[in-house]
Amino acid sequence: QVQLVESGGGLVQAGESLRLSCAASGRTFSGYVMGWFRQAPGKEREFVASIGGSGDTTDYAASVKGRFIISRDNTRNTGYLQMNSLKPEDTAVYYCAANRYYGTNPRMYDYWGQGTQVTVSS
Repeated sequence: QVQLVESGGGLVQAGESLRLSCAASGRTFSGYVMGWFRQAPGKEREFVASIGGSGDTTDYAASVKGRFIISRDNTRNTGYLQMNSLKPEDTAVYYCAANRYYGTNPRMYDYWGQGTQVTVSS
């Protein structure tokens, strides 16, 4: 089992930045791919970014590429999502998730945090 807890969400204005954190406990964090997903009201949960267990491989959704940066610190069992140049359309609940394998489909991920709200005002 892997337990995940997100933090760092909040209300910001368009163009500002936020950094989300995902604290993991349980099994060896470095053995898991970590993903970030988001879900806006009335929409399906969508892939945002993922990072391999060692941090050497990353993947981003086209909508956030160049603005968001995913990273992880396995010594702290923590993953991060740095979100820059935020837009109102980035408003959503953001979830971190863990899985043994790479993927963009949320159904592939076994472990989920409770989510943190990010609201971007125009």
